[in-house]
Amino acid sequence: MAGGGTSIRKYVGALKDSTTVSIAKVNSDYKQLDIAIVKATNHVERPAKEKYIRDIFMHLNSGRARADVAYCIRALARRLSKTRNWAVALKTLIVIHRALREVDPSFRDELISYGRSSGQMLHMSYFKDDSSPDAWDHSAWIRNYALFLEERLESFRVLNYDVELDPLGTRDVDTTGLLAQLPALSQLLFRLISCQPHGSSSYNTIIQHALSMVSIQNIYEQ
Repeated sequence: MAGGGTSIRKYVGALKDSTTVSIAKVNSDYKQLDIAIVKATNHVERPAKEKYIRDIFMHLNSGRARADVAYCIRALARRLSKTRNWAVALKTLIVIHRALREVDPSFRDELISYGRSSGQMLHMSYFKDDSSPDAWDHSAWIRNYALFLEERLESFRVLNYDVELDPLGTRDVDTTGLLAQLPALSQLLFRLISCQPHGSSSYNTIIQHALSMVSIQNIYEQ
């Protein structure tokens, strides 16, 4: 019975992905980007194919118009707000996290701007996939991961440098400046420690992939 329920969920998820891609092919002004987002954040319970993530990042490079970057953020926000599936939510957060690390800083700036004007897209305290006990465990981890990413953006706004990409950012800061930065660094460390997985989340391959980007060493080097 449980196996049948899992099969039905996978079928419904694949149908939703296929339908969303078909709609994007007809109605979207950003057809290639929308299709890449759906395929990089689909319902398949495996890490996304690198090809689709690279297709998204192609629209976020330094030569693209800020309107393209803003559209991508809105599309990712829609994906997060509409889904109740843990795999879709987690893979969307991974795309956002990787973009913060790998693409032009305009993505980070637009993401912060979006949060000010439209509310925090990373606010996922009510996210819950209760389709199975494993999905419940994964949902709890996803909420903590979203809080970490949200705090990462907030720490940049306060510190004016990216802790994850510039772990030696405090090297030339005097004692007074370091004390001023300490609350933001401490809060980020707290959110990072909260990303320790529990239960079935400890063995999930997509969560392990996300964890590989959450480097506690960088925070401790502060």
